[in-house]
Amino acid sequence: MRAELRFYAELKDFLGASNRSGLVVHTFDVPGSVKDAIESRGVPHTEVDVILANGEPVDFTYHVRDGDRIAVYPVFEAFDVSDVVRVRPRPLRDVRFVVDGHLGKLARHLRLIGFDTKWAGSWSDRDLVEISSSENRILLTRDVGLLKHRAVTHGCYVRATNPRDQLIEIVRRLHLTDRMAPFTRCLECNGLLESADPADVASMVPPASRAHYDEYRTCATCERVYWKGSHYRRLNEIVEEARRAEKTQIRPCAR
Repeated sequence: MRAELRFYAELKDFLGASNRSGLVVHTFDVPGSVKDAIESRGVPHTEVDVILANGEPVDFTYHVRDGDRIAVYPVFEAFDVSDVVRVRPRPLRDVRFVVDGHLGKLARHLRLIGFDTKWAGSWSDRDLVEISSSENRILLTRDVGLLKHRAVTHGCYVRATNPRDQLIEIVRRLHLTDRMAPFTRCLECNGLLESADPADVASMVPPASRAHYDEYRTCATCERVYWKGSHYRRLNEIVEEARRAEKTQIRPCAR
């Protein structure tokens, strides 16, 4: 038995350079789920939003039949597909992330622009899957296999390799510009920042900085103190890049 699967847009990236058309012939002896058929081609189910079998919307449990023509589409963040059945559970309105251990700088950048982002270099794949599923967090990783885990319903494969390009990529793909709240989270622990009286934090600020700055914020969780020191200009450049993300092109990934 055989069926045709056609992958659209960025889903074709997972098929390899030899198959840029997106058309794949799927052969099988026993009918299986369309989810298994899709992932057997290297495409994580978390990247898929709409599946049409012979022109009709289906979900991941649909069993592929001989002669089927199946169209597989990526997440439609910028298009209205309200009249089509999405294969994912309800979208995450409260955008929160859990980030793979290899993407620590991306995690800091996401916190910088205000997104609740959990990250720890010591977490195992099992930890990441558990946090993603139990806390409804979008899993960000460059490990395609991790996104194929059945328990992961919301995830993004990060294509870029440079951390600032990664930030632009995620902001653009998930259309996060209007949800940004820069300088509201601790870069170290992800806690929320709150205004602080200069007198209360004087012992934690170098004398040279106390002489030039009178506006401070502290982390409600780890009590780290922040002020607009010499590092602020560099951090603000990252914020402004993120604000422009949906209007700019991502630089090519290093290979």
